[in-house]
Amino acid sequence: MFGSGLSNQTGAAIGSLAFPVLGPLGVVAVRQYVAALVLVAVGRPRLRAFTWRQWWPALLLAGVFGTMNLTLYSAIDRVGLGLAVTLEFLGPLAIALAASRRRLDAGCAVLAAAGVVVLMRPRPSTDYVGLGLGLVAAGCWASYILLNRLVGRRIPGAQGPAAAACVSALSFLPIGIVVAVRHPPTTGAVLCAVAAGVLSSAVPYLTDLLTLRTVPAQTFGLFMSVNPVLAAVVGWVVLGQTLGVWEWTGIGAVVAANAVSIARTHR
Repeated sequence: MFGSGLSNQTGAAIGSLAFPVLGPLGVVAVRQYVAALVLVAVGRPRLRAFTWRQWWPALLLAGVFGTMNLTLYSAIDRVGLGLAVTLEFLGPLAIALAASRRRLDAGCAVLAAAGVVVLMRPRPSTDYVGLGLGLVAAGCWASYILLNRLVGRRIPGAQGPAAAACVSALSFLPIGIVVAVRHPPTTGAVLCAVAAGVLSSAVPYLTDLLTLRTVPAQTFGLFMSVNPVLAAVVGWVVLGQTLGVWEWTGIGAVVAANAVSIARTHR
């Protein structure tokens, strides 16, 4: 679980090193290609056998998948890795709290909201566009979770996510060509983008698949709550992105809200 989280955040940090050459759009395009190769190899979708009832949620999942990665990487480019991942993490937290009627979960929602207010407090240097992109990524992640459930019920195995990744990669193909023509990529930038795809898509997918065979889902979800902290640490070590006391306080509030909610649900 730790290796999966560290790989995911390290991949995002390495991918951001290619932003000056490829931009977030180019890096996300390469990441989509890598994710499609891995998921198609694992899921082996039989696309011709899909019915429209199976296709339409897979197509929606493809759109959400691409938008989620694009808004996240654009947010990373503007506000840094730690803040972007923390804001994105509000998506699964919202899913976890939405169906609950417990007072404790209401308190967790208030705590998470307070953390967001701290992170988005108005200052002359505040990048509201970057923060907004992080919140859009959160909404996409919540939609991604719900659509994955629907796709999982209608399409057997990993065929649904594989088909969605394939469609998403095809939609990013012309974008990648345009980016390559306008901004000729260097070897280093391409390698960073590929590393982002491998470390943030292939490695987490495969390690999570193996981990969930032995680790309860609640424990896995509880550990996932440390991802914003891992992102902040990796952003500091790899990218030199330092955070102040207020930023760490906001991140801590979001992490604590998620951890308390999941731990309470487990009991």
